[in-house]
Amino acid sequence: MNVYDFDGTIYYPDCTISFAFWCARRHPKLWFTFVPKAVKDLILYNKGKLPRYIFERQFFSFLGMIDDFDIQIEKFWDKHEKRISAWYLAQKKPDDLIISASPECIIAPIAKRLGVKYMATEYNRKYGVFTNNLMFATEKALYMIENGFPKIDNFYSDSLSDTPLALCAEKAHLITNKAQKVNDWPELDEETLKKVHSKVDTGTNVHIDQ
Repeated sequence: MNVYDFDGTIYYPDCTISFAFWCARRHPKLWFTFVPKAVKDLILYNKGKLPRYIFERQFFSFLGMIDDFDIQIEKFWDKHEKRISAWYLAQKKPDDLIISASPECIIAPIAKRLGVKYMATEYNRKYGVFTNNLMFATEKALYMIENGFPKIDNFYSDSLSDTPLALCAEKAHLITNKAQKVNDWPELDEETLKKVHSKVDTGTNVHIDQ
């Protein structure tokens, strides 16, 4: 079985951010009810003053402000499905698993179109809360282990934050160049590992240039 991160890996850039802008263009009220706080939260998050899970939960709040969500998400993927990376489509298999920190309500429609399995962060749009853990970094590896998934033949991600899951795979691949280039997962020296552990603990993505 092959396992894939989604944003920055087989889709570029980030589907939640892309969908937020999509909705804001069609529901101008979001520029006043959502965007100002989202920008403020992003600044705090980048300064390390806001934990990732709180930042994500508050950013996802726009999903509950869209009265025609079911219509908009399908229209969104009608236009954005073409952003799925060609290298992935060329090797896609029915038993692939997409595992993503993005909301399940955004990931599910595109995974179904691709005909593959998925696991994403479950977020209740009505109440604005997570109904499971944010599917990020170590949580991905824990999910795979706790649910008894078969061995992972190949794992693909654009971020070293996914090292815990990469270590569970027979072979791991790091995606770069805007989800277009597949590289071998780098050998992690002691300094890089410390950086990875530090960023994972604070809920921050870790990227390297290749």
